[in-house]
Amino acid sequence: METTLQGVGVSHGVAIGEVRQMGTAVLEPPAGQIPPDEVPRERNRAHQAVEAVAADLVARGKLAGGEAQAVLEAQAMMAQDPELMADVERRIAVGSTAARAVYDAFASYRALLAEAGEYLAGRVADLDDVRNRVVARLLGVPMPGVPESDEPYVLVARDLAPADTALLDPSLVLGFVTEEGGPTSHTAILARALGVPAVVALRGAAGLAEGTVVAVDGSTGQVTVDPGPERRKVLTGIAERRRAALAATTGPGATSDGYKVPLLANIGGPGDVAAAVEAGAEGVGLFRTEFLFLDDSRKAPSEKKQAEVYRQVLEAFPDGRVVVRVLDAGADKPLGFLGPGEEPNPALGVRGLRALLGHPEVLRTQLAALARAAKGLPVYLEVMAPMVADRADARAFADACREAGLRARIGAMVEVPSAALRARAVLQEVEFLSLGTNDLAQYAFAADRQVGALARYQDPWQPALLDLVAMAAEAARAEGKSCGVCGEAAADPLLACVLAGLGVTSLSMGPTAIPQVRAVLARQTMAQCERAAAAARASDSGEEARAAARAVLSGE
Repeated sequence: METTLQGVGVSHGVAIGEVRQMGTAVLEPPAGQIPPDEVPRERNRAHQAVEAVAADLVARGKLAGGEAQAVLEAQAMMAQDPELMADVERRIAVGSTAARAVYDAFASYRALLAEAGEYLAGRVADLDDVRNRVVARLLGVPMPGVPESDEPYVLVARDLAPADTALLDPSLVLGFVTEEGGPTSHTAILARALGVPAVVALRGAAGLAEGTVVAVDGSTGQVTVDPGPERRKVLTGIAERRRAALAATTGPGATSDGYKVPLLANIGGPGDVAAAVEAGAEGVGLFRTEFLFLDDSRKAPSEKKQAEVYRQVLEAFPDGRVVVRVLDAGADKPLGFLGPGEEPNPALGVRGLRALLGHPEVLRTQLAALARAAKGLPVYLEVMAPMVADRADARAFADACREAGLRARIGAMVEVPSAALRARAVLQEVEFLSLGTNDLAQYAFAADRQVGALARYQDPWQPALLDLVAMAAEAARAEGKSCGVCGEAAADPLLACVLAGLGVTSLSMGPTAIPQVRAVLARQTMAQCERAAAAARASDSGEEARAAARAVLSGE
């Protein structure tokens, strides 16, 4: 019997296919004692297994590139955590096997993460995946993971590990459905990068029987179990109309009455450039530089190495904008050379610009590398700082850029509510703002973006979040400066129109989202976008805001 379930749509498109469940068995090795003379051997086995898993994660990241590379390299660092390994060694020294010592040490670390606040609690799934990989290697058994299939399927799981999803074949995986996760979880980000439909936070997803036919609508968040002929026909028609609209719209981003809204790409490094160019990106709105620093958490890369990588990206957009975010470390992306060691709540601690100002030599080297990379190129280089909270932060970053001799437009990311509330003051020190809606929602609603149970607070349609966006955009307009959005909100075609109506001057997103955003934006006038924005802000929930905007833009 046809049944429709409601989750959160995080990657647009329609997929119809059979369910294949992701293997998620927890590998628990048997307890037992080893004699003292076997301790050195077991210790070596543990170290070798951890290093092999870390190397595998890094290799998978390099193959995948982009968003996935940064996620997997962070996971590799988690596997090699020295305190975690010290705990493993202590357990082996008192008689545990290598496999059991790893299992118990990870369980202890898991409990610490779960209690360290919601931001780090959301990394528990990544830690569990590392544990399972190390234990499987020590036991000599296959790692539970992506199902094998010769036929296309819809992948369903409680949650998806980045190491498995990063290298999935989009010709076989029609779409993702998970019980956990939110709009900005790793599953959502990787689904958009692959360009496949995805629905997360779907209650009961893990209970869908293997082989059941489901229809996934990544736009509405609906998953229909055993869809009948009529439902299939409707969804197929929707998919065909979307494909036709994408093919018919080309060129720069603009509304139907000619208001320009540049569409830029979010990238993680040179490996993402080809996809951005192919999608027709007008430049780069967010160049995440973290991947360069994850190769070795003990020291920052040299100025020469950084400059070589930055120049590869700058050369790809000779007449376009490239907005570079300086190193955003801390919280879930800790780097040993930045410290600050353990913090009671890392998400509210020394991260982003705060960490860089505490280590000025790291910031100085990165800015010098950017100046070196841009030398002699016609590109419009813009550099922005993450986690700017007030005017003093903005001034400190602008001073550092000038001292480094950087010839670029200087900007600030608005991820902290205080920066949106005091945007006009921040703009006295910088030339542009860029809204990171993922973190802005997280801090505005005190809701970790990795926790599926809090998905509604991470909905970028939340009217309170739209209010903060509007405040920043209005401040920029008053100062005659620009205000873009580089968070995942820009990848939602309907929301992109609302953001334009709020006064946002550019939109940056994963390359796969650009064609659809361009097509939807081109069907609306700026007046329609403004009315949709007003209707969304007048609503009381994200769901109501989405419905109100859709009614305006569809002429209902």
